[in-house]
Amino acid sequence: MSVVLGIDVGGSTTKIVGLKDNNCFGMLQVRAADQVTSMYGAIGNLLSKFDVNLDELSSVYLTGVGASFIDGNVYDIETFKVNEFAAIGCGALCQAKLSQALVVSMGTGTAFVKAVKNEATHLGGSGIGGGTIIGLASQMLGKSDIDAILALAEGGDLGNIDLAVRDIMGYEMQSLPANLTAANFGKVKSTATDSDIALGIINMVFETVGMLAVFALKSESIKTVILTGTLATFPQAKTVFEKFKALTGIDYIIPQNAVFSTALGAAGFGSQL
Repeated sequence: MSVVLGIDVGGSTTKIVGLKDNNCFGMLQVRAADQVTSMYGAIGNLLSKFDVNLDELSSVYLTGVGASFIDGNVYDIETFKVNEFAAIGCGALCQAKLSQALVVSMGTGTAFVKAVKNEATHLGGSGIGGGTIIGLASQMLGKSDIDAILALAEGGDLGNIDLAVRDIMGYEMQSLPANLTAANFGKVKSTATDSDIALGIINMVFETVGMLAVFALKSESIKTVILTGTLATFPQAKTVFEKFKALTGIDYIIPQNAVFSTALGAAGFGSQL
């Protein structure tokens, strides 16, 4: 029995998946003060939780920005580093069961990767992402815990924050639905609550990412976007990207376990090397 680990060592969290004979048996994520501690903690937690012995591991595949801090083999197990964009593309296509798509990896920032079978092309990125949400919420709301920000946003009303097309036009154009955002934070009312602001921040990030994905596909025949990363699991993501699908005709897919897509891609792509 062959057991391999795919590990996405991020800037703030480490995601890990375990494969036995190419079948996923477990996944989890760990936060720690530094990337090395986080990675070793993730391995220990996964092996303990799923009752796997260290001597059962055949190989470890690392990816992500934090992988550069890891030198040599992990626990004397053959260790490889996988290009992050290859891992992003491979994992997303595997989860969505597609042969091609634009993959949007939403973490601290956002990466746009064109994935076609086993080839991945980095089209670009944006500094807009989870870091934006936490940074703005910290300054505007005094909250930096993402769970607290999400809980606060549940009761928010974008009508008290965003300027919509209906607010600036006396008639509706077919290409511009009345509820389309004309300006994020363009109509902040004095009565706006912290919940309204929290929702406005999250919505602004998702709408920006959604439009950047549209622009990235302007000259492509691909009309499917796979959304991965921690932000893809936010409850507001489904609402915002369903609106984009109706507006643009582009299909936005959020796979199950989207948080672990890149780690899964590292294990899957790496094992083919």
